[in-house]
Amino acid sequence: MFLGIGLALTLGACSADELVDVLDAIVVELDGGPAGRSADAPEDPDGSDATSVEEGLTATEWEAALSDLASLPVKGRAAMTGYERDAFGHGWIDVDRNGCDTRNDVLARDLDDPDRPEGCRVLSGILDDPYTGALIEFVRGEGTSQLVQIDHVVPLANAWVTGAQQLTEEERVAFANDPLNLLAVDGPANQHKGAGDAATWLPSNRSFRCEYVARQVAVKAAHDLWVTPPEHDAIERVLDGCRPAA
Repeated sequence: MFLGIGLALTLGACSADELVDVLDAIVVELDGGPAGRSADAPEDPDGSDATSVEEGLTATEWEAALSDLASLPVKGRAAMTGYERDAFGHGWIDVDRNGCDTRNDVLARDLDDPDRPEGCRVLSGILDDPYTGALIEFVRGEGTSQLVQIDHVVPLANAWVTGAQQLTEEERVAFANDPLNLLAVDGPANQHKGAGDAATWLPSNRSFRCEYVARQVAVKAAHDLWVTPPEHDAIERVLDGCRPAA
């Protein structure tokens, strides 16, 4: 992806610590690339048994997820024409006006024992990664920050082709910074996911799949997006396995 002269000048003006923030945002936001797998992916993207029971939702949450899914329009993808990260705002902003940008707020929310000595910038912590189930030590700095990334559960590029083109710029910025749509996760897993939807990528941590697709449909319902037929069917299959015990 061509970053442009303006970004190059921005990087040149950054201090070493600020540069880590800028590069973090660049890597995390490049979710317009290839999906995790091809459109011909098997019914369960990791090739395992799609009928096994998932975990993680209460009866109320499960019913809400089914209701959200039923409310979403089902239709094909729109063209990627015109997609760029800046259509969703220029990086992380302070949506809740607490003085901290969204990335640091999510790190503080999702990490155990976050070290935040100056009130905003998270310097370290431990991530119990929802996507892989691994424990990951987060240490802020060049070469280490990217071990933990902030993922858009519904990727920006996926949103673009399922209705976000029709949103206003203000609505797209709200979508990109919606805490419900953001998770601190394992960096390599996030890169593997790319712009994949539920038909092409699911977390390898099976115990998180119910919550993952429930978040996706909640986010899409909240922001007036749609699902494609394969995406709808994949989410429905996962939710079928999430049925709480009577």
